[in-house]
Amino acid sequence: MADEILTERDGHVGVIRLNRPKQLNALNLALMEQLACALEAFDADDDIRVMVLAGNERAFAAGADIKDMADASVVDQYKRNQFARWERIKRVRKPIVAAVSGFALGGGCELMMHCDVIVASETARIGQPEINIGVMPGAGGTQRLTRAMGKATAMDVILTGRFLTAQEALAGGLVSRVVPVEHYFEEAMKIARVIAEKPPLAVQMAKESVLKAHEMSLSQGLEYERKLFYMLFATQDQKEGMQAFIEKRKPEFKGC
Repeated sequence: MADEILTERDGHVGVIRLNRPKQLNALNLALMEQLACALEAFDADDDIRVMVLAGNERAFAAGADIKDMADASVVDQYKRNQFARWERIKRVRKPIVAAVSGFALGGGCELMMHCDVIVASETARIGQPEINIGVMPGAGGTQRLTRAMGKATAMDVILTGRFLTAQEALAGGLVSRVVPVEHYFEEAMKIARVIAEKPPLAVQMAKESVLKAHEMSLSQGLEYERKLFYMLFATQDQKEGMQAFIEKRKPEFKGC
């Protein structure tokens, strides 16, 4: 199997790059399997505290690989169970920072929305143009885009197939930051390094609690948040963090 992704380490940061440049990083089954495995491996590695997911300057990912599915039947799609890999990515507990430049379309937009912090270059073009090839988003686009930007924008983008600019995505709350194209990857790494200095268990629980905000009522979400807050008082990092604050020194978090 070809190296559809590339991985490296930078201190406590695990870096994953999509590696199908000729295909604008189109998401075929092999890439998605390797990506899910790489994310799970970093997630299980105590030395890695946060991950950065990137494509290249021209494309984060221009969508699913249409050649993978153009002639598929309903039975083929059911047996293929392609979205099982997306569920594995959804279950990753450590934060994922997306470094997005160029096209993030269809499955690429959906993959971007699976990440927790999204840094976009000024050249980013984001959308769900599946309507143009006779289908609709299938990896969460109709749900996550609507939750992020609201019904009106989601309907506009999904039904017309138009692309959002980086600034539109920022104004609508879809991405976290927009920076010049020459700085987008380093900005993502900078954010990842900041997160990596924080207490790992608190970071993971905070991510979990924020994600629950989309699925629970306010009262349920507040109760869930409170339980996780209390749980952190069983960690050594809580003791270290508060003692360091009192002593006016930098804390040394261990992840326990």
